[in-house]
Amino acid sequence: MRAPVLAYIGLGANLGAPVAALQNALAALAALPQCTLLRHSALYGSTPVDSSGPDYVNAVAELSTTLTAPALLQALQQLEQGAGRERPYRNAPRTLDLDLLLFGGATIHSPTLTVPHPRMRERAFVLLPLAELLPAHFNAADLAAVQGQSIWRMAG
Repeated sequence: MRAPVLAYIGLGANLGAPVAALQNALAALAALPQCTLLRHSALYGSTPVDSSGPDYVNAVAELSTTLTAPALLQALQQLEQGAGRERPYRNAPRTLDLDLLLFGGATIHSPTLTVPHPRMRERAFVLLPLAELLPAHFNAADLAAVQGQSIWRMAG
């Protein structure tokens, strides 16, 4: 069996009941074979970036997994489909979005997966929840670069 790797998953939704969608997704991540949900950030609200529709609810989850990165991506996509995710066009509003942000210290460039996620430092809705879990991974310049984006920590 492979040694466990820490993986960070970005969660987002803005259609239907997004808070419930993220809560259900966190439970589903905890139930994935060969994965242990270690912790997750608070929930954050954000306005769409390069997208449209209602405001988003976002979070980041930390998993310990013995899955490979492609196998984890496949599992994430199955969870999205189970939540009714459709992809009619790029950045369309969604019932659930699960992005593999970091996979241990791996750098992956394949036709289906890029890790670290190529836009994570450009998106406040990813950067702030991820920085909550990995504060030493980011610096003031990273946070300053997204300060103009509308994001708020949700109560609860």
